[in-house]
Amino acid sequence: MGKRQVMFTFPESLTKEPTIYDIGHRFKVVTNIRRADVTESRGWVVLELEGEEQDIEQGIAWVASKGIRVDPVMGDVVEG
Repeated sequence: MGKRQVMFTFPESLTKEPTIYDIGHRFKVVTNIRRADVTESRGWVVLELEGEEQDIEQGIAWVASKGIRVDPVMGDVVEG
């Protein structure tokens, strides 16, 4: 099992889509929202993804293919 922190940055057209729910169900990845700021016109979410490395990689690739920017995050964004 692996764990990775990433930041998703959503374009306006995708802020209402259930992307975090979908990645968890499509790829057997446990999602833990660490920090977020979402409005009707924009949004970003810092997530901790936990699961098999292959599932995490496939999930991240799927999210990116939808037009969501995915960036790695270092350190714990909540604890500092």
